[in-house]
Amino acid sequence: MESISFVKLMALTKRIREQNAGSVEMPLWVRVSIPIAVGLFIFALAISAAVVPRLRLLHLLQALIYVAILILTRRNNAWGFGIAVFIAVAWNGLNLFVTNLSEIGARLFLSFLRTGHVNRPDTVMVFIGTMAHFLLIAASITGFILLKPDKKQWFRFFAGGVLVIVYMAFIAAIAAPR
Repeated sequence: MESISFVKLMALTKRIREQNAGSVEMPLWVRVSIPIAVGLFIFALAISAAVVPRLRLLHLLQALIYVAILILTRRNNAWGFGIAVFIAVAWNGLNLFVTNLSEIGARLFLSFLRTGHVNRPDTVMVFIGTMAHFLLIAASITGFILLKPDKKQWFRFFAGGVLVIVYMAFIAAIAAPR
């Protein structure tokens, strides 16, 4: 049973590598920005989970998205760029225009810089996450466009985006605090 799973994993890895054959070399700023943005966002998730324990499961499951982004974009994979852009745009849209937590977090962050004291570190982390997502959006769109994508890669880009939104809705339904 275990060898079958390993064989399937190896076949999937081979298919992903074949999809990336002939990939372009990404500019340094793209190659550096994606891991920085992912790292900052995972840091924000971890701090929020430490401060608000009921967010731990949700944030753990959400962090898996960013691990996938890191692995797939490193391989210049259209799925990874789509996942990165869609999750970042959705998350920023929610926190900028629906909950306004990014704005509140920005004010708290500026207050922290002035006073050295923070009342709501979880809300400050929303602001940090928003900034990380802006960097991730810029780097991921640039990286994808530099691939000179064909129709198949555009399909993968959008399919990755749709799948990550479905995954996020699923984990929010099962793990978000009520």
